[in-house]
Amino acid sequence: MSFELIVNSKPSGEISMALMRDSTLVELHEEKGDTDFAVGDIYLGKVRKVVASLNASFVNVGYEKDAFLHYLDLGPQFKSLDKFTQDTLRGKQNVADLLYFKSEQDIEKDGKITDTLSSSREILVQVAKEPISSKGPRLSSEITLAGRFLVLVPFSNKVSISQQIKDPEEKKRLKDIVKSVLPKNFGVIIRTVANNKKLAEIDADLKDLLERWRKMHANLKKSKAPKRVLGELNRASSLLRDTLNENFNKIHVNDPVLYAEMKEYVQSIAPEKVGILKEYKGRVDIFEQFGVNKEIKVLFGKKVPLPSGGYLIIEHTEAMHVVDVNSGNRSAKNDTQENNAITVNLEAAEELARVLRLRDMGGIICVDFIDMHKKENNKLLYTRLRELLKQDKAKHSIIPPSKFGVVEITRQRVRPVTNIETSEGCPACNGTGKIQASIMFADEIESKLHFLLGEKKAKKISLVVHPYLEAYFKKGFISKQLSWFFQYKKWVSIRANNSNHMLQYAFLDDQGEEITF
Repeated sequence: MSFELIVNSKPSGEISMALMRDSTLVELHEEKGDTDFAVGDIYLGKVRKVVASLNASFVNVGYEKDAFLHYLDLGPQFKSLDKFTQDTLRGKQNVADLLYFKSEQDIEKDGKITDTLSSSREILVQVAKEPISSKGPRLSSEITLAGRFLVLVPFSNKVSISQQIKDPEEKKRLKDIVKSVLPKNFGVIIRTVANNKKLAEIDADLKDLLERWRKMHANLKKSKAPKRVLGELNRASSLLRDTLNENFNKIHVNDPVLYAEMKEYVQSIAPEKVGILKEYKGRVDIFEQFGVNKEIKVLFGKKVPLPSGGYLIIEHTEAMHVVDVNSGNRSAKNDTQENNAITVNLEAAEELARVLRLRDMGGIICVDFIDMHKKENNKLLYTRLRELLKQDKAKHSIIPPSKFGVVEITRQRVRPVTNIETSEGCPACNGTGKIQASIMFADEIESKLHFLLGEKKAKKISLVVHPYLEAYFKKGFISKQLSWFFQYKKWVSIRANNSNHMLQYAFLDDQGEEITF
């Protein structure tokens, strides 16, 4: 199994990242130019309102809607964090280290928010869930800082370890290593990727996390709510932090500045992996070059095809997502309806697990599989779906198929669902139902070509068009492309771009820049 990361930096400042597993798209992440209120960001907020009936408070962190903080999300060490915050703001806590910090008692597990918070109080909070739809961010006051091997938990002396590490001797070794280098009043969660790592690597990760804590403290000293005091890593770096492993064999980046940033980050966390970073300098769009655009068109539409000829129909509502599995009139000779159903359902389960991660679909997902009458087939489908979703990092639960073949899935939602419009609007009619005559469209391209090659004497020209137009211009023994060569004594390169509309085209110069008219 090999992984490739394709990073597409756009002129608008947005960054799209496609994670490919064995050349198949498994994750797609988009980062806007404005990265405020991302999961992991730490803010100094001001309590706006305490609501006893909800046992929660609403906090101003600078977003247009107040953020939500429930009592259960305060964390056991809230009093210690609050004391540290207030002392820092008053100038009493001048150092970030907690060696001489006197911790407060843990808050009661079943306590009341009114006994802990009051309006207008400044508190330190962390974004646990990004703003979704009309809701503001969801917050936590149990501050954690995630590294590659460790998660730092201030005001705690507990060392926890990932349940995915099974070997008792390795567990003991890792705990002993962490305890030997961990400062007082800091706890740690040891991540799965720390398995078999050396002391030097774990120590370096811990030092990096402690440096980020010091940076947060320095920002806090001169802050006034609402203010972000520590930003999470950008999505590209956090994706590398969480997924980079020995299976990664290539990371392609199309922006030199972002390439340099990622190279520096990889150098700091995994120097041996720097060589897999490649700066993409091709003229074709990077997502087009690596086949990402094609997969996006297929997997983000309402209808998602299956290998056997069946398909999924996916509908989104405000409250839930509904998925219908269809056989697509699939039939096989000498095969029963039950066998056809289990075959299509297993394919659908595999594609569904991929689509859930790709679109980051959260909340309630109802999947209407094809009815099966044998209990063992329903059990097989349920078991297979659970195995496939084990690879999903988002928290989820699955209810076995009902007697109607419906499976209910609940999946953690921490970010807005990734929704990409895959249907193409008509580029010429704009909804009128009438378009420019095709012969006039071809004349328009040839007219501009004559202007560039005949009048402007351009040295090298490339034409980028929809695949159908590429075929039209290249068809025949004496094709249009060859006719242009005879006429202008210059070869015009014609390239197809799947993301182009049918009547969309562009002329590129010898530097790969689009020529404007």
